Amino acid sequence: MPIVEAVILLIVLVLLSNIISHYLTFIPVSLIQIALGLIVALIWQFQIQLETDWFLLLFIAPLLYNDGRRFPRRELWRLRGPIFANAIWLVFLTTILGGYLIYLLIPKMPLTVAFALAAILSPTDPVAVQSISKQAKLPESLMHLVSGESLINDASGLIAFKYAIAATVTGAFSLGTAAGDFVYISIVGFLAGLIIMTAIQLLMDVLRRQGIDDVVFNTVLQLATPFVVYLVTEEITHASGVIAVVTAGVLYHARESQIVEDSPELKLVTEKVWDIIIYSLNGIVFVILGIELPVATSQVIKGGQFNTSEALLFALGAWLVILGIRIVWTYGYILFQRLRNRGEERPSFRMAVLSGLSGVRGAVTMAGVLSVPLTVTSGAGFPTRALMLFVASGVIIISLVAATITLPLISTSKQPLQTRASVSDDITNELDLDDEDDDFDEADEVRQISEDEARAYIMRLAISKIEELRRPNNQRAAYDLILDYQFVIRRLEMNYRADQAMQKVLNDELTLRQVAVEGERAALKELRQGEKITQTTYVGAVRRIERLENRLSQASGHTWPSVVRYWILFFKHLFRNAAYWLHSENTDRLHAESNLVERETAKAAIKALSQYLARTDVDETQFDNQAIYHLIVNYRNRIERAKAAAAPSHEEEYQHQFNKLRVRALSAERAGIQSLLEAGNITWTMATHLRQYVNYAENVLVMSLNDDEGN
Repeated sequence: MPIVEAVILLIVLVLLSNIISHYLTFIPVSLIQIALGLIVALIWQFQIQLETDWFLLLFIAPLLYNDGRRFPRRELWRLRGPIFANAIWLVFLTTILGGYLIYLLIPKMPLTVAFALAAILSPTDPVAVQSISKQAKLPESLMHLVSGESLINDASGLIAFKYAIAATVTGAFSLGTAAGDFVYISIVGFLAGLIIMTAIQLLMDVLRRQGIDDVVFNTVLQLATPFVVYLVTEEITHASGVIAVVTAGVLYHARESQIVEDSPELKLVTEKVWDIIIYSLNGIVFVILGIELPVATSQVIKGGQFNTSEALLFALGAWLVILGIRIVWTYGYILFQRLRNRGEERPSFRMAVLSGLSGVRGAVTMAGVLSVPLTVTSGAGFPTRALMLFVASGVIIISLVAATITLPLISTSKQPLQTRASVSDDITNELDLDDEDDDFDEADEVRQISEDEARAYIMRLAISKIEELRRPNNQRAAYDLILDYQFVIRRLEMNYRADQAMQKVLNDELTLRQVAVEGERAALKELRQGEKITQTTYVGAVRRIERLENRLSQASGHTWPSVVRYWILFFKHLFRNAAYWLHSENTDRLHAESNLVERETAKAAIKALSQYLARTDVDETQFDNQAIYHLIVNYRNRIERAKAAAAPSHEEEYQHQFNKLRVRALSAERAGIQSLLEAGNITWTMATHLRQYVNYAENVLVMSLNDDEGN
């Protein structure tokens, strides 16, 4: 398959996997992506011809640069010694000891290949480690250690992997030469990343002072940075591009706070674009893993040395080796901490096991193993390459499955396992390793609400502000805006309200709608009997009411998606206008009658609702206030739209009124967030997310205003 079609298919599969994960929340999206790739490969015999020489550049450079950009600066800096030691010494211990044990497990695999396999299995997925560590409630020091280590061990693991691959390809290995080379590529790689990133940042500053401050240009320049850093370091200095891109990312993160106030739009756009790139690259890597599994399996079997069951046992054995080394290392660290700080609790083997299980393997492992060359220097095929790919893939899958199974057993949280391939909007820019509840003990006495509840609350405050500002000259804009808020609130309520409570709201609204429809029907008959409308208009309106009654009688508590509702209304108006145009009567008169019907039936519906609720045999308090309000706003919106359609068009004035109300509503939302935070109903993290949501809404409003001015 041509490369363009292959890329499109991979992206479609990534999108499909996240749709599926929305419904199968207990399965990590990475496993779903692997399964989709496997299905495509088996059913359509789909294969991807991988160019191993650019695989590291395309996937590793941006992934590690992004890790560096999100390097935690606060609490983890205090533990920099243990973290760096863990990230380096544990990786090399895993490479040497783990590689030798894998070699004993698979004698037909050369020792250098076993070292390479162990090295590429040592890096862990930082997001998965963070997810498990939080939900398993690891001790603070241990959580800091494993979370910080996972952000750094990619570089050390890839360096060890590169040496082992080089030894296999060339057939020669000298410990002294390797040690010297390691010092060179590490130091020069670090300096290269520092120098190149500094030069790029200076260039950006100079260009901005020259007036070249276009957000799109600067965003593309930042996106190109990891590829430039990696290529220059590898091709010119022959040092470690991996260390260079991590260094560049850390330097960018350390300096970015100096420019945030100067260019917030650039920060916003850059972060979202990076989220899209990392989201796509991670997903593509796991889809490719699924596609490559049948290829690797068939090559292993065709080689005649191993069968499928043996290969599966090798994968399980390799995972147990890596897991065992990690558990022993972590237990030793806990014991060392106890001996150094007397009085602490005894080391817990359970915590060590949890730390080991948190070592989920991810995209870096897969990207590295896929970069293994096909041949060695002599021209012969790379020894046991297919088995190496199969075992690495198996360890990734086993680590994901093991974490998925054990996570519900060790945590009361219902949150699923997060990995790098998870949707990026759910991942904060830095590891939030501090328990927010420790800062405010009184917050435990206040009911904590979910983010959906908080959003619904601040939106109701926005509606109250709009009602306060509603005047006769801005009613159409006010009701349009209120109706938009109401639809969003209803969708949020579906998420956080109990099924029984939500069903009562829907039942109340159904009962009230039936009362309102009867009022519409009576008003329509009066208009026809008074000969204020023609038979054509009357029949069309009756059919609309009948369709509404049919929907009410078949109501199941679900609403049409907004896009479906939009197209239904679009085609209704299209057919009605076509009927008017084809009819022999005057088209303008029919439009005027239609607007009259909309106004009078809506007024009659509101009157019917008021009379029904005022009846002595009806308990008004039994109905949900939101259901009543939603229905009345819906009808008032119809009245204002019909008035606007009948009156001369003043769209500019309407848009001005709408935007003015929107600004005041957003201000009310922001004040609501602050009140919830001060009352202790939400955490600082949730308040940040809510404020970010309001900021996005303001940005969209400003963009629409700019577009209107430009037109």
